[in-house]
Amino acid sequence: MRQLYLLKSLWLSGLLWIFLCQVVIAESATELDSELPAVDALNNQEEAAPEWISQTPTSDTDEFEEEEDEEEEEEDTLRIVVTAEKTPEVVQDVPISLTVLTEDELEDADITSLDGIAGNTPNFSSFSATGSRSFAFYSIRGLSNQNFGSRDPVAFYVDDIPYDYGSFIDLDLPDLQQVEILRGPQNTLYGRSSQAGVVNITTRKPTNEFSFNSTVGYGSEENLDLRAGISGPIIEDELFYRLSGNYERRDGFYDNSFLDEEYDEKSGGTGRAQLRWTPTENWDVSLNASFEDYQDGAYPFVALDDDDPFDIEQDVNGFSALSTNSQSLKVAYLQPDFRVTSITTRRFSDQAADGDLDLTTLDAVTNGSAFDSTVWTQELRLQSPEDADQLQWIVGGYFESREFDNNGSASVFGDDAAAIFGPTVIPGSSTLLTSDSLSTTWAAFGQVSYRPIDPLSLTVGLRYENTDSTLSRLEQVFRISGFPDTPLLAFNDVEQSTDALLPRFAVDYRLSPEATVYGTIARGYRPGGVNVFADNEASLRFGAERSWNYEVGVKTTWLDDRLGVNLSFFHNPVTNYQVATFDPFTLFTDSVRNADVSITGLELDVRATPVEGLDLIAGLGLVDAEFTSFIDPNTGTNFDGNSLPYVPEFTYNVAAQYRAPFGLFARLELQGVGKTFFEEANVVEQDPYAVVNARLGYEFDQYGVYLFANNLFDTRYIAQGFDFSTFGSASAGAFGAPATYGVQFRSSF
Repeated sequence: MRQLYLLKSLWLSGLLWIFLCQVVIAESATELDSELPAVDALNNQEEAAPEWISQTPTSDTDEFEEEEDEEEEEEDTLRIVVTAEKTPEVVQDVPISLTVLTEDELEDADITSLDGIAGNTPNFSSFSATGSRSFAFYSIRGLSNQNFGSRDPVAFYVDDIPYDYGSFIDLDLPDLQQVEILRGPQNTLYGRSSQAGVVNITTRKPTNEFSFNSTVGYGSEENLDLRAGISGPIIEDELFYRLSGNYERRDGFYDNSFLDEEYDEKSGGTGRAQLRWTPTENWDVSLNASFEDYQDGAYPFVALDDDDPFDIEQDVNGFSALSTNSQSLKVAYLQPDFRVTSITTRRFSDQAADGDLDLTTLDAVTNGSAFDSTVWTQELRLQSPEDADQLQWIVGGYFESREFDNNGSASVFGDDAAAIFGPTVIPGSSTLLTSDSLSTTWAAFGQVSYRPIDPLSLTVGLRYENTDSTLSRLEQVFRISGFPDTPLLAFNDVEQSTDALLPRFAVDYRLSPEATVYGTIARGYRPGGVNVFADNEASLRFGAERSWNYEVGVKTTWLDDRLGVNLSFFHNPVTNYQVATFDPFTLFTDSVRNADVSITGLELDVRATPVEGLDLIAGLGLVDAEFTSFIDPNTGTNFDGNSLPYVPEFTYNVAAQYRAPFGLFARLELQGVGKTFFEEANVVEQDPYAVVNARLGYEFDQYGVYLFANNLFDTRYIAQGFDFSTFGSASAGAFGAPATYGVQFRSSF
């Protein structure tokens, strides 16, 4: 009941927003030319947009269609094509709560990170510590990765390559073509811990004509941002390439006055190479390879109760280094009666970090860590042709091998440790934990959608998935320089196996060409596994998390496709919710417990184009996520009724954008986040806040020049928080980025 007032207020605000959009559109309708094309819900304005905003197809087979087909597509620009259910479909026809960020919107909002994607998506939150890549917390629909000793609740894909673990996902994302955010369990088709949803990121593809794009930006804290992409044919109409990448560096937002140095600086970049080969109309082969390499400052870990948290005094600055590389091979074979798709991927990630943990100028304690992960996947799909109407079907299999190694996480006590922890602490001593793990997953899945009558579609799907995890080695030693290590823990060949049947049922009914209602029931699942951070025998394993998601929604378009309104309601009870407990010295998960939780909420998406050149976008997410049964076995504390960590009570995003025929471009954004707690006891919290972003530019020919401001009014907010009473501070963690300003130049040929 604590959110009843908030629910009513925001619901009325959403209805008012829809009403105002309808009024503005109705008043301006008579001023529009009768031949004005329908404007797509994600800002596809081909006449008003400059030439450098490229238009690339999204399906696997339509990239090189005849001119007349392209002209037909231009006449119906509302038809945003997505592959949410692993086949090209119009977004309004998909019975899923789904947000799509098209290439135009990604360009206009300058979205190149997970933060930017989340900020424009209802009920998706990313908690980035001033852009630090040390570890990214996130949540979708009430489920977060705060339990980072276990599996992710969201499946992230970049060009079909699965990305996992919070230290390996918050990367630069230049040269994007489209992002699809699917909310709610998607385990039937995606498996792989997609219990909260899927974030499917697609970069720009190789083209049959030469093209080049670049961006040069400079902003606050000497932030230099360079991006470029080049594409073209190697063999015309048959073999194509694309090369893209970026480099970015900036000074730190924090000043360490004790060392007279800056803190949390960033430096690094990415590179991507793609080949696409279409030897015949039946074959489509894509080969992708990419890398990321970053040398950043330490995770900005500070006391949250300081009056000026960006001016710190610590005796260690530390560092954070991350490198990854990925490869994928996608082979598609098309026949009039079926399609076959094979996707093979590999991704390697390596991170090392070190930083001050006592938050003082004393040489008391530092923390270091080093991890690496190698993931291989293979998926094989057989499915109906793209033009199948009455009956669509898909069957497939999936295999994954994941090695995750803890190469050393340690807390090292310095000469001044006794001043904080007492005389029993030995200066120069440390506790070092290392471990190696391997998990293998295999699955078989299928889904059928049948349309018995034209307005009605029935969908049923089922997946069987099995995950076997082995902790091949875990060792913890007590170390004093100059003395032999003292073993504290040693475990070998610890095994855990979990499996699940994951059904999905969906019904959608088209009330009219402009309105569709749908309902779904889906099973959610996060596998159990082994804990590479365990500190005792009881914490070596954790069980599987399971849920049922019940959802109803409506998708509508109004006023000749100039207004789109999508609304969904969901209820998601979760059993054996994985709760992490943390070691106060390392901040890593030392055990994973289980609880029952209840999650209920809604999402509202509104997009309108009242007049040519003007776009209005709004999103609202409400979620009530709380424990229904959880008593901490260590302390006996009852957490029933407490909110889940890293789950804002609400999120909203509003954007107004205008592109004039003479080249003026302006965009204003308001993004808000509700009250958020950062641990199960609900002690560390952030009150509701909002940030304002703005862009103003001039576009001409193939060029654009822009001024930008992010967090325009310098709102201060907590991004990550921990109960840090062990060290005498009520709470510690990291803040979000302060106000930043800059200029940007773009070109495209």
